[in-house]
Amino acid sequence: MEKARDVAVIVGSLRKESLTRKVAMAMKKIAPPSLALDIVEIGDLRMYNQDLETDSPPKEWTTFRERIKRADALLFATPEYNRSVPGCIKNAVDVGSRPGGHGVFSGKPGAIVSVTPYGLGAFGANHHLRQALVYVNVLAMAQPEAYISQAGELVDADFNIVKEDSRKFFATFLDAFAKWIETMVKR
Repeated sequence: MEKARDVAVIVGSLRKESLTRKVAMAMKKIAPPSLALDIVEIGDLRMYNQDLETDSPPKEWTTFRERIKRADALLFATPEYNRSVPGCIKNAVDVGSRPGGHGVFSGKPGAIVSVTPYGLGAFGANHHLRQALVYVNVLAMAQPEAYISQAGELVDADFNIVKEDSRKFFATFLDAFAKWIETMVKR
């Protein structure tokens, strides 16, 4: 069997009991063997400030950029704050896309899962993040889209997806993502 593709998972919620993190952890458990999902922490990233982009940028930025460079693909899991993405995930995109012309996201296959405890599936956050990813040249999978509603009822304490139809959806999504990664890597 071939080595699993290294997928850096960027979770856009810093809250300890984050529903988005729980969904990401549950996805790790059901991912096909061809994908190795690894959550990359972003909570310690200093806010992007071009003045700090010197010969020795903040260590957290360098660590983050090196980790993303090693990844074969990117999976973004984001909640929705005020019909958009949280500042921490936008900051991670900003840090990874700089310095200009040397961004670590460019050309990597990616996918987005937006999560909410409410009924609209975090549509606004998903599409705002997609706009930023287009600019930094993440090759974001278009279909299937993942707008996850009612997330508070979706994952148990052991990070298992409790609804069979949701488990099937995530399995289908992750299989499509694995195929997307292979398609983009071979091009």
